[in-house]
Amino acid sequence: MNTTEAQLRAISHKTGPAMILAGPGSGKTLVITNRTRYLIEEYGVSPRDILVITFTKAAAAEMRERFSRMSDARGVTFGTFHAVFFGILKHAYHYTAANILREEQKYRILAELTREHRIAMEDEKQFLSDLIAEISTVKNERIDLNHYYSSVCPEDVFREIFRKYEAAHREQGLIDFDDMLTCSYELLKERPDIRAGWQRRFRYILVDEFQDINALQYEIVRMLAAPEDNLFIVGDDDQSIYRFRGAKPEIMLNFPKDYPKAEVIELDCNFRCTPSILNSALYVIEGNAHRFAKKLHAVRPDGLPVDIREFRDQEHEILYLIRCIRNGMEQGRSGSDFAVLFRTNQAARPFAERMLEFNLPFSMRDALPNIYEHWIARDLFAYLHLALVQTDRKEFLQVMNRPKRYFARDCVDEPVVSFDALRAYYAERDWMLDRIDRLEADLKILRGMKPYAAVNYIRFGIGYENFLREYAEYRKMNAEELIDILDEIQDGAKPFQTAKEWFAHIREYKKALEEKGKQEEDASGAVTLATLHSSKGLEFEEVFLADVNEGIIPYKKAVLETDLAEERRLFYVGMTRAKNRLHLFYVRERYGNRVERSEFLDGLIAD
Repeated sequence: MNTTEAQLRAISHKTGPAMILAGPGSGKTLVITNRTRYLIEEYGVSPRDILVITFTKAAAAEMRERFSRMSDARGVTFGTFHAVFFGILKHAYHYTAANILREEQKYRILAELTREHRIAMEDEKQFLSDLIAEISTVKNERIDLNHYYSSVCPEDVFREIFRKYEAAHREQGLIDFDDMLTCSYELLKERPDIRAGWQRRFRYILVDEFQDINALQYEIVRMLAAPEDNLFIVGDDDQSIYRFRGAKPEIMLNFPKDYPKAEVIELDCNFRCTPSILNSALYVIEGNAHRFAKKLHAVRPDGLPVDIREFRDQEHEILYLIRCIRNGMEQGRSGSDFAVLFRTNQAARPFAERMLEFNLPFSMRDALPNIYEHWIARDLFAYLHLALVQTDRKEFLQVMNRPKRYFARDCVDEPVVSFDALRAYYAERDWMLDRIDRLEADLKILRGMKPYAAVNYIRFGIGYENFLREYAEYRKMNAEELIDILDEIQDGAKPFQTAKEWFAHIREYKKALEEKGKQEEDASGAVTLATLHSSKGLEFEEVFLADVNEGIIPYKKAVLETDLAEERRLFYVGMTRAKNRLHLFYVRERYGNRVERSEFLDGLIAD
């Protein structure tokens, strides 16, 4: 790739702050590695004075490798934010790796605290994940705990869990990943002597993917860069997609205000996409009001137009997509040329399931959760098993109060459940006898139903969907997220005539997923399935964006303007992964209901 005039300006920047606006496929890695070499070879800067910060270990390793291929200089520090900040703490407090709280330790501490507070939940893993995210938010945004209102549990409970969690790991001399930032900030803020030492150590700081930085990371970097302010940031506010981790594009947008003398350079050439792909993506992202206006243009000659296609439902969408990929592979193309991108990880499930059936090789960028192992699926299966055999105590206990029937746990103390024994137990409570009769009748009705109809009866005839809505209200969750899971499980039951057939398919699917996990190391020749988030930084010959419908892209949680802007950036990132061919698919019907195409397609389709 020939170096452009804009790239040369960025590479040769000497001192003072600089902001490099690097759109997709514009050669930002080339700029960072070459600018590092230029500082050493042309300006005589000592390699030890240079710090290159990335967000992932893989990015740091790639930078280091690319730099070592172009220069014999040794001593440049390439590292992630956490690695760099932990290095600062190691020097100050003599920490070692043994002082870092492991993820399993964190989960164990919080699980114990959760049980101590008797928080009722069906999805402990998800609850703990949400709890950890909120703890991270409080720390990274330096929020006063008394002013933070939890969305996963009552405020007083969250605050007590937070304090006890902090005390538990600090008493063991351990710090978590968020502490690496908060402790570094406090150390540098309170110890001018230590701060000055690190400022002399790292006189030139380069930050990759700057749009992903959070407020705390930025404050620390600003302290390290002072007083010389040789801070060279590279990023694209249009690709800021990690607001849920604390990243805010506003930080990058405000950089020229924080550093009025900063040189601003736009890398205006896209070397990846054809003009039709890039222009469509730019049309979409220009719908965001608060952004740096850019004049990005494609270097490559134009190719095929963007393929925007409507399907009756997801089944037709999947089969057409599979046919496109198979045709390409039959013509000699590698499966690795293709990527299918989704808004959420779970959305990949029906595509993966059909690809397994068609023996189409694929690899997952994200761990694909098996929806059939979700607690809602286990509840449905318990009902179906009870309808078939009516004997399993464990399964009876699982669903006896879903919905609420007021069964006491000790009403069944035998491994085999007997409705006559239940009636004897509640003989003096007529209202409970009515509930027992109704449950027995419901199970008899289920016994003769096909799986799809049976799930529908459990939802509405038995009242399971109302139970989910009440549970969501108790847990302060969005009920529609649980209903979506219920819809997807029910939709998966459609092809099967009996529960036994469906269960056999589920066992095969689980087995295939496990085998897929073992083969994941060898992804050569495999189609990539990835979320929009995990596709960032990648590129493919041909990309399919699936389910570009309202409620999915943009996601239904995006209510505020800032949320919608983030969804638009996410869609832009997905579109610009494609080099030669881009497909945008949407459906008319989902789970039997009419759905609208995404507003992001407005203007790309001639109505």
